[in-house]
Amino acid sequence: MDFQPYIAGLKPADPGPLSRFLPPLEEGVVSSWLSNLNLPGSWLLDPFGFSPRLVIEAARSGYRVLVTANNPVTRFLVEMFANPPAQAEFTAALADLGAVKKGDERLEQHLQSLYFTKCENCNEEIQAHSFLWRKGEDIPYARIYECKYCNDSGEHVITDEDIERVKKIAETDTLHRSRAFEKVVALNDEDRFYAEEAIQYYLPRPLYVLTTIVNRLDRLNLSSERKRALTALILIACDAGNTIWAHPAERPRPKQLSTPNQFREHNVWMMLERGLSLWTETGSTIPCEAWPNKIPESGGICIYEGRLKGLSNEVKKEIPIAAVIGSVPRPNQAFWTLSALWAGWLWGKDAVEPYKVALRRRRYDWAWSATALHSAFNHLNDLLPDDVPFFCLVPEAEPAFLTSVFSAASASGFSVQSVALRTEHDAVQVIWKSEQKQKSESTDINIMQDSIQEYLKTRGEPASYLHVHTAGLIALAETNALKQPDDEFDESLRKTSALFESALKDEELFAHYSTGESVESGMWDSSASLRSAQSESLSDRVEMAIVNFLQKDQSALYLEVENDLYPRFTGLLTPSKGLIYAVLNSYAEKESGGWKLRAEDVASARRDELNNVSKLIETIGKKLGYKTRKEDKLLIWDEDGKPVRSFYILASALIGRALESSNSDTIIVIPGGRAALAAYKQQRDPALAARLKNVQVVKYRLLRTISEVPILTRESFEEQIASDPVEKSTGQMMMF
Repeated sequence: MDFQPYIAGLKPADPGPLSRFLPPLEEGVVSSWLSNLNLPGSWLLDPFGFSPRLVIEAARSGYRVLVTANNPVTRFLVEMFANPPAQAEFTAALADLGAVKKGDERLEQHLQSLYFTKCENCNEEIQAHSFLWRKGEDIPYARIYECKYCNDSGEHVITDEDIERVKKIAETDTLHRSRAFEKVVALNDEDRFYAEEAIQYYLPRPLYVLTTIVNRLDRLNLSSERKRALTALILIACDAGNTIWAHPAERPRPKQLSTPNQFREHNVWMMLERGLSLWTETGSTIPCEAWPNKIPESGGICIYEGRLKGLSNEVKKEIPIAAVIGSVPRPNQAFWTLSALWAGWLWGKDAVEPYKVALRRRRYDWAWSATALHSAFNHLNDLLPDDVPFFCLVPEAEPAFLTSVFSAASASGFSVQSVALRTEHDAVQVIWKSEQKQKSESTDINIMQDSIQEYLKTRGEPASYLHVHTAGLIALAETNALKQPDDEFDESLRKTSALFESALKDEELFAHYSTGESVESGMWDSSASLRSAQSESLSDRVEMAIVNFLQKDQSALYLEVENDLYPRFTGLLTPSKGLIYAVLNSYAEKESGGWKLRAEDVASARRDELNNVSKLIETIGKKLGYKTRKEDKLLIWDEDGKPVRSFYILASALIGRALESSNSDTIIVIPGGRAALAAYKQQRDPALAARLKNVQVVKYRLLRTISEVPILTRESFEEQIASDPVEKSTGQMMMF
């Protein structure tokens, strides 16, 4: 396989509207891939419509993008991101809503009053930002506020007045709950039960606020743009009002519609106001039309409101697809169920009808995911000519999800061309090509084991299970061994999982660093008997590459460092941001936005320092009655012609290299600035940590201190060097 470099994003995933449900994709990835494709004006196809941002980015790169969007909420997000109303429209829309009368008061005042509470410090009446609940209880236990009068803020115990207000709103809850589900399904609809069940994830107060607002949406005499703006704000409120906001935020990206043991009830009106800033930062206008309307050759988006199945024949006849892009949807029962609710509240029952199946299904397992993806991949392959590239992002990857995706694609006739993986926190980047379906082969455990062994040998250090699993999946995909024709996907996935279990349990081939029994825990490496044949460790090679780059470039932006590294370390060897920053912090300092080598780490300065440290060791040895000699890269203290101590002096943190020439009497000497990097490497490499237990590592500065001690004995020397452990790495992310 021709492993391609991982494409670094220009900036992190956007924290915009509904971001907790949308794929966390770095911006700039798909545009970089398209710049290599270099076919501006051509048609692209997104068969999933799962990531509005990805579609927008492709269109802004000068391509025409056809996207299938069965979910009415994601369809609306694409339309809004492509053509957001002006900021003034959002502001005016919220003002128009707030000015509507509710009895004798303005709606804004009425809804705000539902969240009034007394400041514990000054006793002034203010709005609470949120209330905190425990699952199953009828009243909240705390409130969170910021007092505009005395600046008191934080979490405070609930008051009797707060409890009374909650109980009063609950008295009319049945009526508002009934109105809420009738907007989603008809009274006699067989799916009424599912809608009622989904609405149980809204407390009485936020549900009252939402139904009150939604009931006025159609009554307001608004322009189409202002109505779009208000609808977008209400969508933010719909998400803010449910009970799946854990407190503290233990599930920042919920997948299941379930209420946490402790959760936060947001002030829905405040969240409407917050929506102003979320939506007004969504970007510039891009041509966006519904299929089959035309879009300009200079780039734009065409949205097909349905599934790929309904579009395939028309596309094959009318649109030459140059490439496919897409973010594979990870099953998300919470978002899909809530989307059906929100569609009914915002656009009526007709909008829900094609998507109503999302209300019924409560469990999405990986076999379901593979089956659904297989259907989509099949339709996709049918409409594409052979060899059309498919740049696919797999966000929030985990082994079972990747197995599901690879099995579905392979069974549908897509051949894997490249896989690039950084960490479990980043999207996996896969390139497939459409081709004729190949005959399935039987699985061969030796092929999988050889593939994993080759990967670990090249890596030269332990790897996470996700990396090892991906290496095995690639081997199975390349031999068409992921799914047999007679197997259903649940059986196929079980067989693949069992194959990994069997392959990795071979202790003659693999070593498992973990406190748990599961193969998915901890890290994996080649067995001790095979490890000597491995390459220099990935972390050491990355360190050398970064330092060499900084020696040539006096001031480099972080992105420039990534862009230099990733073509050198492709595929599953992509270094993490945590490792890159650990090296940069060890050797360089931030200056005017760029990274510049510290003066003491310039090559000439380090050579002088190495010579000085060598002289220190010789001086200390003379004080202790030893003769010093040099043998290869070691300085050795001799007594009566016999070696007593040896020293391996490093200017770097390439400790793995030093260990190859060391024994139990060796002291590895490193600059103090390398200590944090050395500690970081031990954290990410349990094999290295185990080897270092038998060797002492000391810093230059300790040797300087020892050399100045007026009375030094052999015993005090040993005590001194034992008191200088490599400190723990601080501030670094454990991202492998």
